[in-house]
Amino acid sequence: MGELTYEIGQNAYIKSVLHALKYKASSVNGILVGRFDASKGIVQISDAIPLSHSNIGLLPSLEIALMQIEEHYASQDLSLVGYFHANERSNDYDLGNVAKNIGDHLCRYFPQTGILLLDNRKLESLPKVKDRSPVMQLYSRDGSKWKLEESNRLVIKEPAANLILQDYISTQQWEDIVDFDEHLDDVSKDWLNAEFFK
Repeated sequence: MGELTYEIGQNAYIKSVLHALKYKASSVNGILVGRFDASKGIVQISDAIPLSHSNIGLLPSLEIALMQIEEHYASQDLSLVGYFHANERSNDYDLGNVAKNIGDHLCRYFPQTGILLLDNRKLESLPKVKDRSPVMQLYSRDGSKWKLEESNRLVIKEPAANLILQDYISTQQWEDIVDFDEHLDDVSKDWLNAEFFK
């Protein structure tokens, strides 16, 4: 099979970016769920599940979250297809070892796992730029290494997603995003963010 295309849906895109904006001074991460259309060579990312802003490298909490995500989305015929990550420092543009290790772990579930690294340069300029390209970079596994892919391999399904994202940013709706860390502190908080876009 040729190179895969990763197509991220608007809601998954917005949730992952808002999670990074909510915790600008921390590394954040989350899981991407969707479907793999092998006949078209497309990994369709339909949702993003914010996981952590503090305990990123802790495998036990990651395993618990992965089991709950799989259980929740199985009835919708969705599975784990990737991982998103934002670095703590605004001048850090590299995919770090923690992100690579979690990506390696996810490859056991889904060999075509993609990692989306939020680009801090693009995040900072987002309100000023009318760009339609994603504010994230795609990494895929090549043998045992992760490599940065060409920008055309990651597409946003809805072309106006960045404009809609700017509306969420201007009203500071990142405050409403809940991640798994917050849920562990207060179980009444919905880490699936099921009502976020309603």
